[in-house]
Formats: sequence, structure tokens, C-alpha cells
Amino acid sequence: MLNRARMLNGRERILYLKYIEMTSAKLSVKEKIGYSLGDTASHFVWDMVGFWLLFFYTDVYGISAAAAGTIMLIARFWDMAIDPVIGVISDRTNTRWGKFRPYILFGAIPYAVLAILTFTTPHLGETGKILYAAATYILLMTAYAAINLPYSALGAVMTDDTYERAGLNTYRFIAGFTGQFVVTGLALTLAEFFGGGDKAQGFQYTVFLFAGLSLVFFFITFKTTRERVHPPKEQVNSLKEDVGNLFKNKAWIVLALVGIISFIMFAMQNAAIAYYFKYYLGRENNVQLFNVIGTIALIVALPLSKPLAKRFGNKNVFIGSSLISGLFFILIYLPGVTDLTTIYIFNIIAKMAYAPAVPLLWTMIADSADYGEWTTGRRATGLYFSAAVFAQKAGWGIGAAIAGWILAASGFVANVVQNDTAITGIKLLVSVIPGILYMSCAVFMIFYKINTKTTTLMKKELDARRAQE
Repeated sequence: MLNRARMLNGRERILYLKYIEMTSAKLSVKEKIGYSLGDTASHFVWDMVGFWLLFFYTDVYGISAAAAGTIMLIARFWDMAIDPVIGVISDRTNTRWGKFRPYILFGAIPYAVLAILTFTTPHLGETGKILYAAATYILLMTAYAAINLPYSALGAVMTDDTYERAGLNTYRFIAGFTGQFVVTGLALTLAEFFGGGDKAQGFQYTVFLFAGLSLVFFFITFKTTRERVHPPKEQVNSLKEDVGNLFKNKAWIVLALVGIISFIMFAMQNAAIAYYFKYYLGRENNVQLFNVIGTIALIVALPLSKPLAKRFGNKNVFIGSSLISGLFFILIYLPGVTDLTTIYIFNIIAKMAYAPAVPLLWTMIADSADYGEWTTGRRATGLYFSAAVFAQKAGWGIGAAIAGWILAASGFVANVVQNDTAITGIKLLVSVIPGILYMSCAVFMIFYKINTKTTTLMKKELDARRAQE
């Protein structure tokens, strides 16, 4: 960097060093916290959907498991279709607030309103309930995409330093999992408190509270963040070229496949855990404590992400994380109904092993966008993130649908004692199947070729190019 600066004349050198300082300087704690609160807001709804919506549909709203699973799959496929559209539009957005921040500001209210409607239970008859659930869920996923995709892309343009991104994403996911902690640990208690025996009212009022907090947190994110990394000034919009470059980017393809597989695992396990505690362990209320302790394990281990990445590299940390975590998820299948301690221990180890990989996945997606600019001269941050989230939501939709279908195929009937086949299906959904899937991510990550040497070289050359503009 200094050698490059010495080769320039006085004015060019000042501009170059100013650019390097702007894009590579350490982000302030205030900005990191402000950015991270956006993920807390996202998790308030994402985790209500991921942990409780299938259960809400079957055991509160009275929709069959098969119908609920199909609704969730259809909604996710719609969600997948809208993701690239949001990514392309945000890449072409130019305002005084930047490309991505305006979506956080103006998308917050629709997001909050639709969250409340999704957990509202009008009396419409069996077919009417299914149609209402499908419509509100699809609209909620549209609003979620419109705010969360630009939010994710924002993290990639706040700095161009891969380790600062890892640190930023660590803050993000500590805040995000704090939101998960609240949802998984308090949602049922809040629903009982607000409902006074009416579960439908309790869930609706609980989501109303979470939606209000989301509005506040998204506004803070908008006010405290800045966009610093921009596309080359001479870049001409070309969707065909951007999409073509995306699918030539092998690093991004690997991350997309890993996203699909890992999110199938997350969705399947999250959707089934309430059934596991209610019907297998016979301790329905204990699921909150289980989720809380698992989330604490995640939060405790998340700060290890950045130092581990510096020591071993993003790729190697992710591979180790998926292998160890997947193994301990599989082991959850073994304990009997009275061996709660072992179940908790296996889950804690699995979550702590899994935690460092969470911010690194998003850091590597940002690095793959840099790689695309480095190799093609074009930057399409929104497209890269929207396409990656598209893949992850595909996995989430597939996983949630599979959970509903396996429940139906195994003979599950809501609110009755389950047969042995149904119990086996529930156990597999929270242990063996997701564990094997997550371990398989390690195989795909072998083909991810962006290492520490590459990120250092990319940053150096991209900084030089941008300073000349």
C-alpha cells in the first residue's frame, strides 16, 4: 500500500491514502452495534417462523401438518423467486443514503405489520384458513426479503477488509442470536401471559411486541451505518453480464450449495424441536429452556470466529465446525426420555462447534463478491447476497416442508399420543438427518479456493483500482 502511494503525485497520494483509510479503517463499536441490531430485528420474525410457525399452524390454528408443510414450501419458493429481484434492484438503487440503507428504513413498517397478520387466526373454515395462512406467509417473506437482503449486503460495503467483516459479522450474529434467545426462550411464556388461556391471542400479541421492537432496531441500524465500498464508476448496468459472472464464480457456487444444505438442516431441526419435547420427552414447556441454553452456547462461542479465522483461515474453520457440530447433532438421537442431561450436553457442544462458522459464511460471501469484482472488473454486491440468500431460503423451505411431510408420513396426529413410527420420525428430524447434512458441508467446502493469500492480494489490487477512479 505504501509503495503504491509513493508512486503517485501529491494530490493522488492524498486521495489514495484517504480512500484506503475510508474503506479499511476499523469500524467503530457504535457502528458495529448499530448494524447488529438489524439482525436482532430480523431474528424476532425469522425465529418465530422457524421455531414456532409450523407448531402454530398445526396445534393452534388447526391446519394439518401436510398442508402446513406445503404452505411453507410454496412460500419459500416464492421467497426464492423474489430474492434475485430485490438484489438486482438494490444494486441499481442510488440515493443520498446509499444503495442498501433505504430498504431498511422504508421496509420496516410493512415487515412488522405482516408479521402480526401471519400470527393472526381469523375463523375462515378449513380451506379459508389454509388460503389465509398461505397469503400472509408469502407476503411476510416478500417483506422480509425486501429488508433483509439489503441489510446483509450492507455489511459487505461498510468495509473491504475481510477480518473487519468477520468482526462485524460476529457482532451481527451475537445480536441476532440474542434475538433468537428471546424468541425461543420467552415466546411461549409471553404467549401464555398475553393469551390468558387463549393461545391464538397470546401468539398474536407476542408477535405484536416483537414487531414493535423490530421497528426501533431497524431505525437505529439505518441511522448508525455508512456505505463505503462502491462499484467502479465506469460500470454500466448489465444484468446478463452480472448473472453470467455470478455462475462463473466457483467460490460463490460452493457457498450457495453449502447454504442450501445447512439451511435444510436448520429448518428441519428448528421445526421439529417443539414436537420432540412435547411428544417424545413429554416435557413441552422444557423446550424453551433447551433453546435458551443452546442459544447461550452459540453466543458464547461466536467471538471465537475472528481469532480462529486469523489463525486457521475461514475455510478450515468452517470445515472443522461442520464436522464436529454435525457429529454431536447425530448423537442426540441416542439418549432416552429420562436422560435430559446428555441431550443438553450434546446440543451445547454441537451449538458451540457450529457458532464460529455462522459469521464466516457471510464473510466468505462478501469475499466472493470481491473476487467477482477482482476477476471481472464488475461489482454486484446485492446480486451476490440475494442469490446466496435465495439458495439458503431454498434450503429453509425444503427443510420445513420435509419436516411436515415426514411428520405426516410417520403417522403424526396433533395433540394425541404418538405411535412408535411417529416418534422415530420426530427423533430423526432433530438429530441424525440434520447432523449428516451438516457434516456433508465439509465436503463441499474443500472446493472453496479463496484463502488468506487470495483475500490479501484481492484487497491490495482492488484498493489500487478504486483509488484511481
